[in-house]
Amino acid sequence: MKILFAIQGTGNGHLSRARDVYPELVKYGKVDVLISGIQADVDVPFPVNYRMYGMSFIFGKRGGVDIIQTAKKLKLFRLLKDIRNFPVDDYDLVINDFEPVSAWACKRKGKPCISVSHQCAVLNKNAPAPESGDPMGKLVLERYAPTTAAYGFHFKAFADHIFTPVIRKEIRELAATDKGHYTVYLPAYDDATIVKHLSHFNHVNWEVFSKHNKEPFVVGNVSVRKIDNRAFIESMAASTGVLCGAGFEGPAEAMYLNKKVLLIPMLTQYEQHCNAAGAKAMGATVIKTLHEKYYETVGVWIDNGKKIEVNYPDITAEIIERIMREHGNHKIQNQKTKLQTV
Repeated sequence: MKILFAIQGTGNGHLSRARDVYPELVKYGKVDVLISGIQADVDVPFPVNYRMYGMSFIFGKRGGVDIIQTAKKLKLFRLLKDIRNFPVDDYDLVINDFEPVSAWACKRKGKPCISVSHQCAVLNKNAPAPESGDPMGKLVLERYAPTTAAYGFHFKAFADHIFTPVIRKEIRELAATDKGHYTVYLPAYDDATIVKHLSHFNHVNWEVFSKHNKEPFVVGNVSVRKIDNRAFIESMAASTGVLCGAGFEGPAEAMYLNKKVLLIPMLTQYEQHCNAAGAKAMGATVIKTLHEKYYETVGVWIDNGKKIEVNYPDITAEIIERIMREHGNHKIQNQKTKLQTV
């Protein structure tokens, strides 16, 4: 069987999860990999057959997506051309982790496309949602990478096709300790803003991993260094707590490592506000933005926050086996026939 594994390259979570999904997929056939997007900071330890520009949301420096830079970086005609020309018909099975080029190429040709992502879990009716609705944000999430079947990951298994997070092998092999520092990853804020606010809490040490600075520096009790996968996960494993954006994989890994978790969802980013609602239900602390008015909440989290305990067994092989059982070669052929006769 020839399989296409299409991965979103915006952010680091999709690629981190792919490190564990890919070895399971290759047990069932020849796997080609497509990565689209321009905002990732981690590499993958397997061959990539297609690297495409895709459609990325650009992180800003004030707590949200930089709409202007996102618009400037959008290459719509290139995206449409890539969708039109991508050879999805060459594959027996398309596995998609929120990747738009292959998803829309499949939709255009009436080909099944199987979602294996966190985003499809967020859209499930049983998943937590923010108190204030965001119809436009939800619509973007629904239409960004359309698929025909969904197998999702969330902080809890809210439904039959939703599973607990894929915790990559690198994290599972770490020995969690507590050396007293706090690990920070807030890619939507600039270094100066992060240092300004964290310096207020001068009785603890902060280890900040920056998306915006390549040179390490230290200001008082705040150390800042560039993103490095190994350094980051080792810092997180040895920390007392983790302060990060409300992505999915980062908070899930922090919970798995039994850390206190403080989340700041990106402004106007519907998915992250859904994640924040889900993480809060698990015991995480959530604040709306990095601002003085939330200093009291941060202080309480530092002094009295509780470590989160979860049970996230390694079931990646079981999930992929189920997908293959339900959508393998004979299933795909049957679905193609149905689509052609509609």
